[in-house]
Amino acid sequence: MKDEPSERLDPRAKAVWRISGALNMLPLLAGAGFGSFVLLRWVEASVFIAVLPVLAWLALAVLSVVVAPGVRWRRWRYEIRPDEVDLQRGIWWVSRTLVPLARIQHVDTRQGPLQRRYGLSTVVFHTAAGPNQIPELSTPIAAQARDRIADLTREQDEL
Repeated sequence: MKDEPSERLDPRAKAVWRISGALNMLPLLAGAGFGSFVLLRWVEASVFIAVLPVLAWLALAVLSVVVAPGVRWRRWRYEIRPDEVDLQRGIWWVSRTLVPLARIQHVDTRQGPLQRRYGLSTVVFHTAAGPNQIPELSTPIAAQARDRIADLTREQDEL
């Protein structure tokens, strides 16, 4: 079995994941708050029953905003080798993907608004089976990784 990939994502990835997690949780917390209001106001449920959904969503929000980004960052690794790209990711279940360079059709970089704010980019490389990505790299490192994958893919095509 091959060694664990050696490269890590940029540490700023944790901040991006925390902010996007908070933005995703806000509507759910607002919906739970509205549901609690309805239960208290019109259904006359007990305060405990009415507040329970908000507490449950709040606990999930703390996990997804505070805990998960750090664990996700520690688990995410990648390595660009002369014949393949090795990806390792996951929080509960860790996945390991080896993508042969000979199968890569094209490669590009992508950058969303939060990534742009933090100077990060995602490298996306496509095979016939679909896209794979290396997220949250600093923009210069992402450009280097994209160019390296493209160069190695061209070398594989020439063989």
